[in-house]
Amino acid sequence: MLAKRIIPCLDIKNGRVVKGTSFVSLRDAGDPLELAKLYNEQSADELVFLDIAATQENRGTTIELASRLARELFIPFTIGGGISSVEQIRALVTAGADKVSINSSAIHSPNLITEGANRFGSQCIVVAMDVKRSGSHWKVFTHGGTRETDLDAFQWALEVEKRGAGEILLTSMDADGQKTGYDLIITSQISKALNIPVIASGGGGELVHFKDALEEGAADAVLAASVFHYGKYTISEVKEYLHLHQIPVRLTR
Repeated sequence: MLAKRIIPCLDIKNGRVVKGTSFVSLRDAGDPLELAKLYNEQSADELVFLDIAATQENRGTTIELASRLARELFIPFTIGGGISSVEQIRALVTAGADKVSINSSAIHSPNLITEGANRFGSQCIVVAMDVKRSGSHWKVFTHGGTRETDLDAFQWALEVEKRGAGEILLTSMDADGQKTGYDLIITSQISKALNIPVIASGGGGELVHFKDALEEGAADAVLAASVFHYGKYTISEVKEYLHLHQIPVRLTR
């Protein structure tokens, strides 16, 4: 069985890492490069950097950030926010990003998924999905969770895989920042239906939440922010806990 991954997420706004609750009430969490170095030392499996205001402000992710990270980090990282063209994907990959995350642009121009996968490989294309429960279904949102679409999350996940994405970053807006656990229902539904990896995101607050996301949620990886940024747990502590519960993780480099 492949090792499960623990991935810190760094949401970037105005050059700083921020964290909120259900995508609002943002507060400062530190310098992105300094936090990245810390998580690198703690044996994070990967890092995800999302410029959360890029789409709303109609601008692209800065190439400078990708270049700085590539010079300083020795683990894979994904970068996203405002990416809307194959040329922008190429620029970020050339600057050093291992993967790019697309969200709103994938919904508005689904061919971007296919074109990106064809040119750079499926493993490079991560489609981020911000979802919120609506009755017995989950709707997909765009523009940093500010705009609801008519897309059903489960159906959109199936299409994303069909179009060539290599991975899905699934964030529950309901659970985001609440620290009460990941949304195991939609995570499990999508994870079990797809053949590509699913990263569970939104709601991690206790060690058992990571375990539940990987077991009950059937996720391939778990992403978290607050518990790492504000020092409740280290990545090593999460991995030791998972190891004790017979969940395969990479404990050392």
